Amino acid sequence: MKYIALLFIAITMVSCLSNDNDPVTTEPVDYTEINEKEINEYLTANELNSETTASGLHYIIENLGDGPKPASETANVTVAYKGYFLDGTVFDQNNNGFNTDLNKVIAGWTEGIQLFNEGGSGVLLIPAHLGYGSFDFSGIPGGSVLIFDIELLSVN
Repeated sequence: MKYIALLFIAITMVSCLSNDNDPVTTEPVDYTEINEKEINEYLTANELNSETTASGLHYIIENLGDGPKPASETANVTVAYKGYFLDGTVFDQNNNGFNTDLNKVIAGWTEGIQLFNEGGSGVLLIPAHLGYGSFDFSGIPGGSVLIFDIELLSVN
């Protein structure tokens, strides 16, 4: 009888480890349509007009700049920026200038920074598929639209 009770306890503990009712997402989720709607609502609410690339990146050029454009997606640039969510919560900021190769950042930056000339500034509205995707990453919730106020300080 003692062994049956121990067996019952062991089975119960093992069954508690895996709960088929808990939704664990291991497959990426396509947020494209949701993000597009969110971006358009944000633009309307803030009375902004953007251009959109074929990939779905929204951008607003406030100042095109008069220097050279990054020549390719591997160009090295220095950018001052503020990154925030649709609700205005800032998740990252660098006013002094962040130096990077464009192929070492999220796809929305790789594509978007190339739209500006050196000295230019504006806003990038980046859907999840051009940002960090559908999974949480370093404090950024999966599926998030990312907004960046950027100034292209230099093309190095």
